Amino acid sequence: MKKDGLFKLIVEGLYDTCYIWREELRQLLKDEGVLIFFIIVPIAYPLLYSWIYNNEVVREVPVVVVDNAHSHMSRDFIRRCDASPDVKIAYYASDMDEAKMLMGKELVEAVYYIPSDFQSRLNRMEQSTVSVFCDMSMMLTYKAAYMTAMAVSQEMNSEIQIKLSGKYTKREEELQVQPLAAGDVPIFSPAGGYGSGVLPAVLMLILQQTLVLGIGMSAGTARESNRFRDLVPIQKHYHGMFRIVFGKTLCYFMIYALMGTWLTVVVPRIFHFPCLGHWDDLLAIMIPYILACIFFGITMSCIVRYRENVMLLMVFVSVPLLFLSGASWPQSSIPGIWRGVSWLFPSTFGIRAYIRTNSMGGTLSDVLTEYRALWLQVLCYFFVACVVYRYQIQQARHHALERLEFLKNKRKGNIKANS
Repeated sequence: MKKDGLFKLIVEGLYDTCYIWREELRQLLKDEGVLIFFIIVPIAYPLLYSWIYNNEVVREVPVVVVDNAHSHMSRDFIRRCDASPDVKIAYYASDMDEAKMLMGKELVEAVYYIPSDFQSRLNRMEQSTVSVFCDMSMMLTYKAAYMTAMAVSQEMNSEIQIKLSGKYTKREEELQVQPLAAGDVPIFSPAGGYGSGVLPAVLMLILQQTLVLGIGMSAGTARESNRFRDLVPIQKHYHGMFRIVFGKTLCYFMIYALMGTWLTVVVPRIFHFPCLGHWDDLLAIMIPYILACIFFGITMSCIVRYRENVMLLMVFVSVPLLFLSGASWPQSSIPGIWRGVSWLFPSTFGIRAYIRTNSMGGTLSDVLTEYRALWLQVLCYFFVACVVYRYQIQQARHHALERLEFLKNKRKGNIKANS
C-alpha cells in the first residue's frame, strides 16, 4: 500500500507538472506582450544591433582644419591625414569660430588646429603642436580622429629625426627612429572593432533580460487576473511548489533552448563574429546559464505586482550589467562592492564564460570558475524560487479560506433572515 501510495503521488506530481507546463505555454501564446519578449525581441533585436555595428570600425570621419601656418609642413600634415582611411578633411575654416559653427551643425566630428608658428618652431629645432578637438559623444569617431593625428605626427617626427641623425644607411636610419620594433596584432578581434569585442556580451545579456522580462510580465498578468492578487491560482494542480517551479521551468527552457541557439550560435556566424568555441563547451555553458536565468526570473517575479513593473526594474539595469560583466570595462577597475553586486546576476558569469570560449577559443577547463558559479546560482535561485512559491501557495490558501468563511457566514445570515 505504501508503494502504491508513493507511485500514485509520483504520477500525480508528473501529471500536475505537465499540466502547469501546458497551461503556462497556453497563457504565453495568448499574451502578446510576453510573446514580444520571448520570440520577437530575441530574434529581431540581435539582428538589428549586429547589422548596425557590422562595419566594426568607422571610416572617413569628417574633420575641419584650421590652418593658420599655411606652410609646406602644415599642408603635408593635412594631406597625410586626408590620405588615411579613418579621416576625411571635409572643410577648411579660417578661424576657430567657423570651425565651432561647423561642429555645432554636426557637419564634422573633429577639428585640427595648426598654429601659425607650426613650421617656424620646427625650423628652430623646437617642439611644435597640433591641437585636436573632438566630439566626445561618440567614442569611435573620437578614436579615429585622434589616432590618425597621432599616427601622422609620429611619422613626420620619424622623418625629421632621420634627417637630423646624419646616418648613412637605411638600416641605421631604422634603428635611429625605432630601436625596438613592436607590432599590434589583435588576437581575438581581428578587425579591432566594436562588434567583435562587445556584441557577444550583448547577445548573452539579451538572453537574460528578455527571459526575466517575459517571466515578470507573465507573473504580473497572473496577479492582475487573480481576484486576490495572488501569483498562484486556486486550482488542485497548483498545490505543490516543486510542481509549479518545474512546470514553468520546462515551458521557459523549451523556448529558450531555441532562442539561446539562435543568439549564441547562429547570429555570430551570420555577422562573422569570432566563433572559436566547440559545440560541447558552449552547450555545457548554456544549460546552467539558461536555468540560472529562469530561476532568477521566477524569483524576481514575486515582487512584480503589475505587468509594467518588470519593465521599470530590468530595463534600467541592462547597461550597468554590461559594464559590470567586465566585457566593456576592465574587471580590475570595478570597485569591490560592485563586483559583489554583479555576482548576483547570471549574466556576469555567463558573459565571461561565453566570450572566453567562443571569442577566445578557450575550453571548459578555462572557464571552470564561471561554470561552477553558474551551477551555484542554479541551485541558489531554484531554492529561492521554491521558497517564493511555497509562500505564494500559503497566501492563496489563506485567501481561499477567508473567502470560504465569508461565504459561510453570509449563508448563515441569509438563513437567519429567512427564519
